[in-house]
Amino acid sequence: MPSPEWLIERGIGETRAVLVDDGRIIEARIIRDGDVPAGTVLTAQLKSTGRNAVAIADGQEYLLPKGAPGVTEGARLNIEVTREALGGSEPWKRPLARKTDLPPRPAPTLQGRDLQFPAASDELESAGWSDLLDEARSGLIGFPGGELRVSLTPAMTLIDVDGALPPAELAVAGARAAAAAIRRHGIGGSIGIDLPTVASKTARLAAAEAVDEMLPKPFERTAVNGFGFLQIVRPRTHASLLELASDSALFEAAALYRWAAREVGSIRIVAHPAVVAVLERNPTLLDRLSMQVGGVITLRADASIAISAGHAERP
Repeated sequence: MPSPEWLIERGIGETRAVLVDDGRIIEARIIRDGDVPAGTVLTAQLKSTGRNAVAIADGQEYLLPKGAPGVTEGARLNIEVTREALGGSEPWKRPLARKTDLPPRPAPTLQGRDLQFPAASDELESAGWSDLLDEARSGLIGFPGGELRVSLTPAMTLIDVDGALPPAELAVAGARAAAAAIRRHGIGGSIGIDLPTVASKTARLAAAEAVDEMLPKPFERTAVNGFGFLQIVRPRTHASLLELASDSALFEAAALYRWAAREVGSIRIVAHPAVVAVLERNPTLLDRLSMQVGGVITLRADASIAISAGHAERP
């Protein structure tokens, strides 16, 4: 059986990377053009000192949770980005960085097999790309015998497990499915999993072990308590797919670029007005799409269609 492989698709407005195992996406990452990836080292200017110091690099403010010891306000310093701007439902959360002695450098590049874009054979779609986006949009993720409902809150990502299996069996299956979803959607930070309440300590231990089996390190977790709650803490270096999808207009605009790029000749993009507004704010990306398809791109707003129902048609 072939080993898991990273596939990288450099599209219009974003780069998509997926880890595929046995023909299925088990991990995914979207990097939007213009985002500064974690691991990037920048030269910045210290805007404010103290416990939560702030530095500015290329017009972007970075919060330095550990401060900048030895650096005076207004002085220059090098910083390493430790968490990208989250955007989505938490646009007010600035990216995080730390003071470093390293010289300026880009973040480590994604390693994997670069895909032609667009290509006659859509390997991402064959591995379940559309299903992955639907999960991110809805927060609903099915598994044999049950369903996960993923909710974003300011404090943590919550995953509720429900289904028709017996409680002890559902707890284990749900914990396994939740761990797989956490990895697949790149969920980091504090995560709570609400499993069925089971009296059996053996079943609660089996549910916790299912998380350990499915979720790669590093992470920390609690035991499953008597109410069926398990908490996980993972590194959070970027927004999850669900967080990206919470900014629905921007998310759907990126999805439209991907599908429209497969057309040939002049096309008209029909989309919800909120999505059209995003497209209109990015004429450079529309120009790239025009060059890709070899024709003129026009837009038509249609308030009667769902925000995820945009499509390309012949003018």
